[in-house]
Amino acid sequence: MSELTARDIEQAAVNLAPVVSRTPNLSALSLDQAAGWPVVCKAESLQRTGSFKFRGAYHHASSLPVRERESGLVGASSGNHAQALALAGRLLEVPTTVVIPADAPAPKVEGVRALGGQVVTYQRGTDDRDILVAEIAAREGQAIVPSANSRHIMAGAGTAALELLTDHTEIGTLVVPVGGGGLAAGTAVIAKHLNPTVKVYGVEPEEGSDTMLSLRCGQRIALPEPPSTIADGLGHSSPAPLPWAVNSRYLDGVVTVTDQNITTAMAFAFRHLKVVAEPSGACALAAVLAGLVPHELGTIGVMISGGGVDLSAFHRLITTTPARKESAHA
Repeated sequence: MSELTARDIEQAAVNLAPVVSRTPNLSALSLDQAAGWPVVCKAESLQRTGSFKFRGAYHHASSLPVRERESGLVGASSGNHAQALALAGRLLEVPTTVVIPADAPAPKVEGVRALGGQVVTYQRGTDDRDILVAEIAAREGQAIVPSANSRHIMAGAGTAALELLTDHTEIGTLVVPVGGGGLAAGTAVIAKHLNPTVKVYGVEPEEGSDTMLSLRCGQRIALPEPPSTIADGLGHSSPAPLPWAVNSRYLDGVVTVTDQNITTAMAFAFRHLKVVAEPSGACALAAVLAGLVPHELGTIGVMISGGGVDLSAFHRLITTTPARKESAHA
């Protein structure tokens, strides 16, 4: 496969224009003061199905030949890609099957079923979800739609950064969460195309630092055990191969955040930006608020990538997080 290009992302934007929401860019004086630098957040938590994942899932599925997708679509996910795939199938009028962890947040599972998707569960750490997906694809004749490891997935995800950077040309540093790596890959390619001086940093939970460690080693590595983190959407043991090929070349670095950093960011986003961010979706903001991201010029752009969190879990997480002290000048 040839390398992902900015042209791929621009074409994805054209394909997605009729179906995606152009999500808002959020800023606040309190955020600038807390970060010590101007910050603008892309609220992909307000995207259809509640995350950026719909961009890639629909672009991939709609790019398949009609005969290839007519028997349906199948994919594996911790939840956000599952809902995105279910909506893509509904819009394209084909059945969908999603292989999802048995412990996935209830709203994500309910969201899949509400959209007409069939749910197949698996046990993290014991079952191989990719084998389950392959078996379903072979049995049902369904086309596999990966959550990250696809040129079309990466291109679709990159359209969120294309929108943000088009609206805010003053951005000098862009910060995105890294799970399988599709969002980071699409973001890095389009950012470097629009402005080669823009720095792009990925963020992972401390317990799921597979991409950071892979960058240090100069090759893809696998964590010895499945990550244990509240950021369930970023709990990958190894970077997906195609995104890794892009990220190893274009990312300026990867930093990690603690669960405490994440819950602090979730609470901050709710109190000051009036948005709900799931733990995975709050990781990039967490890194900025914790002062972990290098920056030099321009505004910091932050991807709030998803908002799929159970109400009771969200309440528990943000109410056990001490409120940040407000600036005396707020």
